[in-house]
Amino acid sequence: MVQPLTRARLIELWRYYQMGVLNTAFGLGTYALLVAVGLNMFLAQLVSHLLGMGFNYLTYSRHVFRDAAPAKLRFVLSYGVNYLLGLGTLWAISRVIASPYIAGLLSAVIVSIVNYFALKFLVFRARST
Repeated sequence: MVQPLTRARLIELWRYYQMGVLNTAFGLGTYALLVAVGLNMFLAQLVSHLLGMGFNYLTYSRHVFRDAAPAKLRFVLSYGVNYLLGLGTLWAISRVIASPYIAGLLSAVIVSIVNYFALKFLVFRARST
């Protein structure tokens, strides 16, 4: 059943995208720092992705989905699927749009929408009382 778009849901979405900006800055900053200190870019990407996943869990669980039960394993699994979905959408969009920057942006927007619903309904489910 589709839930109505309430004020509480809009606030939650606002918090989700606030943390999305922070999480992106953290991930890209970590990657850039690791590359700057001489780490191979592929290893830097892997390390920053793993550190970013932990950082994202903390920000989403503490700021966005505060009333949810802990869900570390579901979070890791959803981020694995999210990563694959991102690759797939980037590939599909790049077949239609030549600019890798626009394709990347559109892919990120699509995946972020899917990620919100995955986090909301599959990962950070309401605590059972």
